[in-house]
Amino acid sequence: MSTYQQYVRVLSVAGSDSGGGAGIQADLKTISSLGCFGMTAITAITAQNTQGVSDIHAIPPAILRAQMDAVLSDMGADAIKIGMLHDVDTVMTVAACLQRYAVKSVVLDPVMVATSGAVLIQSTAIEALVTQLFPLASVVTPNLDEAALLVGQDITDANDLLPAGERLLGMGANAVLIKGGHLPGDRVSDLLVRVNQDPVWWHGDRIETANTHGTGCTLSSAIAAFMAQGVDLVTAVGNARDVIRQALRAGAGVTTGRGSGPLNHFAAPVAMQINTINK
Repeated sequence: MSTYQQYVRVLSVAGSDSGGGAGIQADLKTISSLGCFGMTAITAITAQNTQGVSDIHAIPPAILRAQMDAVLSDMGADAIKIGMLHDVDTVMTVAACLQRYAVKSVVLDPVMVATSGAVLIQSTAIEALVTQLFPLASVVTPNLDEAALLVGQDITDANDLLPAGERLLGMGANAVLIKGGHLPGDRVSDLLVRVNQDPVWWHGDRIETANTHGTGCTLSSAIAAFMAQGVDLVTAVGNARDVIRQALRAGAGVTTGRGSGPLNHFAAPVAMQINTINK
């Protein structure tokens, strides 16, 4: 038997944010800061800054498929994070690749609405996202706006999180993390629901900062990075929440642009993680 060393690998399948605060750029920063080797398959190019999204160009499905095939057929991945999927063809392309390569850990961040309020997904793609990708994901990580859009009802306080989460499980998800950061109040509550398991809550004091651009991308990428390192879902979510809260605090006093600025993704970077593989 021979052995070799291999970086812990995370593939981000998401849109590009020209401003660098969200999307592929935030994913790579997060994955790298947590000691994993980041790879990408770009689904769309956005013209974007701290004030909003001014244009979107979807990558042709054949090019997206070629990117995923190139990475997964050669380098492989220990986890995949999925972000912005702009249209039905993009959703179907990603689903086909997930089925073909069967990566164990898949984090689906159903990016639908940017921090600025810009809609990032075509309405026809939402049903495809639910039917094609929910069953293939280890966990789905909607924020309040995305969860409300998916379940078709408003979520106005923490008591609404559990019914919404259970409804999303009923739509085919294996696990759902609903992020409660958009709820009013001085406390933030997040909820993880899983099929046939007790719900898990996290609570924390709200961090006062205007720099929240890319929080969802950062959190989902951090969950993927921790899962790639072999920890269970509950631990991965808890660790990822700690990382994002640290990044929010570290970036709170920094001005970047004239709108909602980015987090400090490198507040506490760690060395690259390497696995020894027996062959």
